[in-house]
Amino acid sequence: MKEKIYEKIIQYDTIIIHRHVRPDPDAYGSQGGLAEIIKHSFPDKNVYIVGENEKTLMYLNQMDEVSDTIFQHALVIVCDTANRERICDDRYQLGNYLIKIDHHPNEDPYGDLNWVDTSASSTSEMIYEWFLHVKDKGLKMNAKAARLLYAGIVGDTGRFLYPSTTAKTFRYASELIEYPFSRTKLHNQMYEMTENLVKFEGYILQHFEKDADGIGKVVITKEQMASYQLQPSEVSLLVSVLGKIKGIVAWVFFIEEDDQIRVRLRSKGPIVNEVAKKYNGGGHPLAAGATIYRWEEIGSVMDDLREAVKTYKIKG
Repeated sequence: MKEKIYEKIIQYDTIIIHRHVRPDPDAYGSQGGLAEIIKHSFPDKNVYIVGENEKTLMYLNQMDEVSDTIFQHALVIVCDTANRERICDDRYQLGNYLIKIDHHPNEDPYGDLNWVDTSASSTSEMIYEWFLHVKDKGLKMNAKAARLLYAGIVGDTGRFLYPSTTAKTFRYASELIEYPFSRTKLHNQMYEMTENLVKFEGYILQHFEKDADGIGKVVITKEQMASYQLQPSEVSLLVSVLGKIKGIVAWVFFIEEDDQIRVRLRSKGPIVNEVAKKYNGGGHPLAAGATIYRWEEIGSVMDDLREAVKTYKIKG
């Protein structure tokens, strides 16, 4: 599969790389890291990254403006996106050939070619693995690509704390940091928070709910975010905060947006992506997202999450 992806990249002069909506560091890292490897290795190719800019990730990269006509005869690669509905910029359909590269469960095997590895910690890890596999054919890595891929790995492993982190993950990270970029600066950019966000973290820790089954719940309205001058994308950065609380085995954030309520599910063992699938979502077994449209649906989500926790406890 890695060879086939390389052959397609060689074949096309124009390559456009997408990622998912509401991006995280792995989405930006895999998309931008792949683009930088191709640009650095083949300066004559036209390589673009597309999608809406996410202001909380502007320190990593900025998207290109690409006209519809550029998609004609182009190779399109989508990184870190499990299903078509989550691809940011639906013009991915206008390209000549489509490749999917992802580490989520392959529920929607879209594209003419798809490489999915659910054992990988991140799609950024997969991009680096691809580079290692075909670098003898002339591929080159630069510091910008290494920084992006490292950021993606750090982001999707929770700074190497999540179970998806493997010996290979550490090995790849150690190789990437040999390139000349500042890890200290990057870590600060990834994890420093504004004063308003820190205060809101305090608000969450004071107001979260925890039931007898060890399930945590946080409900965040537009009014609450507005009072702290925060956007949903910023508040989503706090989803992992309940993970450090003893006794909580799974938790969920309900974050109100303009026309929907984002459901962020996290777990220390219970499988939560099956819950997410019931509510227009999906993701990893221990970290998933979904969408509901009425507050009244919260009870149903909580019931399903409670069943997942009970199943986990029964299995031991």
